[in-house]
Amino acid sequence: MRNDDIEDLFHGSALRALRSDLALALRAAAHHGLGEGVCNHFSIALPGRPDWFLLNPRGLQWSEVQAHHIVLVDAQGNRLAGSHAVEPTAMYIHAAVHRIAGKACVLHTHMPYATALTLTDVRALDTTLSQNAMRFHGRIAVDAAYNGLALDASEGERIARALGGADVAFLGNHGVIVCGERIGHAFDDLYYLERACQAQVLAMSTGRPLQPVAPALAARVAAQTLGERLQSDLFFESLRRTLP
Repeated sequence: MRNDDIEDLFHGSALRALRSDLALALRAAAHHGLGEGVCNHFSIALPGRPDWFLLNPRGLQWSEVQAHHIVLVDAQGNRLAGSHAVEPTAMYIHAAVHRIAGKACVLHTHMPYATALTLTDVRALDTTLSQNAMRFHGRIAVDAAYNGLALDASEGERIARALGGADVAFLGNHGVIVCGERIGHAFDDLYYLERACQAQVLAMSTGRPLQPVAPALAARVAAQTLGERLQSDLFFESLRRTLP
């Protein structure tokens, strides 16, 4: 595709909406304390072009990202459109998860409570504890094999294979990845994942025994949550109204 054609695609109405939603998700994550400096990344694959995806730029805090800052890249890390640079670990992790795990939207954070659980012997959220946790029952993978910064393709591919068909991956000693088919749904999961992890960490800090529910009940709550995602759409639209 010619450069002019790529620019037309980048500025077309369909991609403008995706860029706007991705920037909104980043600002919302910052608003809720899920960001970390200028690190971590959100991406969304282009419809019909899973080898191309939109990504937040290098060097900007999530709170300042607007639609025009979003960058279009290919699976090899080439910047196709946008004026900002791309951070290497973003390319290695996100390109691999889009390609190998087949995920449309990929949100990677070091958000505090979820990351805290990756430092424990269990490594991840217990999906039989809080109601918020139960929505993730059967949807979580654990990659306990921390291997340093993802500065080459093999590390990104290893993480992507550990994710498998799950929607959420807890990366030992590192952070989390949350995936979805739509930006709004993936962000809703990211937000409630951190709330569930926060509740578990606070409950563990009391030193009192935890009281899980039966796995069958947790599975039923997960099915109830995923069976109707209107609440996720309404939450994302509320963020559009209330955030700068």
